[in-house]
Amino acid sequence: MAEHLLSTATHRTMPGSYVRPESQRPRLAEVVSGARIPVVDLACPDRAAVVAAIGAACRSHGFFQVLNHGIDPGLIAGVMAVAREFFRLPAEEKAKLYSDDPAKKIRLSTSFNVRKETVHNWRDYLRLHCHPLDQFVPDWPSNPPDFKETMSSYCKEVRELGFRLYAAISESLGLEPSYMEETLGEQEQHMAVNFYPPCPSPELTYGLPAHTDPNALTILLMDQDVAGLQVQHAGKWVAVNPQPGALIINIGDQLQALSNGQYRSVWHRAVVNSDRERLSVASFLCPCNDVELGPARKLVTEETPAVYRNYTYDEYYNKFWSRNLDQEHCLELFRT
Repeated sequence: MAEHLLSTATHRTMPGSYVRPESQRPRLAEVVSGARIPVVDLACPDRAAVVAAIGAACRSHGFFQVLNHGIDPGLIAGVMAVAREFFRLPAEEKAKLYSDDPAKKIRLSTSFNVRKETVHNWRDYLRLHCHPLDQFVPDWPSNPPDFKETMSSYCKEVRELGFRLYAAISESLGLEPSYMEETLGEQEQHMAVNFYPPCPSPELTYGLPAHTDPNALTILLMDQDVAGLQVQHAGKWVAVNPQPGALIINIGDQLQALSNGQYRSVWHRAVVNSDRERLSVASFLCPCNDVELGPARKLVTEETPAVYRNYTYDEYYNKFWSRNLDQEHCLELFRT
């Protein structure tokens, strides 16, 4: 099955199965570069200012960068190093982990959902479940030798950061600091280690097409040297060039629902380039499957009625995976 992976070969021509119809291409010349991206310094001693900045970014953009997030730069460098090393392993080594089954909790795959989609995406990815770690780490890759130790250390740090951000996001909505963490239940945690090889025709395809994230909160570690993430803002696609040492925070669909639509789950996409490979590591905090989700009661009034009905995350996630990635926002199916 490893022959399906882009990372096992060098590509001088674009296979037809990756070429998007003209109306769906990225139109790279129209992308806005140099736009101001919200940045929040978590080391700021003024807690109220941090909460206000996070709330403003969630309302206006649905994403922001965090500086001084507390994760050691050496660990971050180690994560990117073992990720790059993993995708350089021989094809026969990677074949041991290959699967196109979206239900599999640990798998190496390509594109997004090759069983359903008609046009593929220029991406290989390693999908890992991360919580509880002792349940999943034994099945993670044993190669490179330090993969398990490095990635599990990063997972612990990311989870702690995510819960700190939940508290600030809750406060910014006028809710108790513990609201998000308690409402979302014993949260699952997933990771996608994304590899985007050099692409012979980047204007014809995507690494990932436009989508929102179905989970609650996404913490993205981006390649500092190669850009590729773009977000939609004010009707235009905007290139995101991270500040050194920053992590990108995406509001997911579940926080849009819990905020009763006040906060935005951002549409974003990954584009590719012809010269250089690119890596990213996305960490997803996901509600417990069986908790009931919906707008926070405190945010539902006569003036601001509930925008979404209540549902379980299991119902939402199954609906999300039954569709194509770039279809309409999945939350639209749960409107009141």
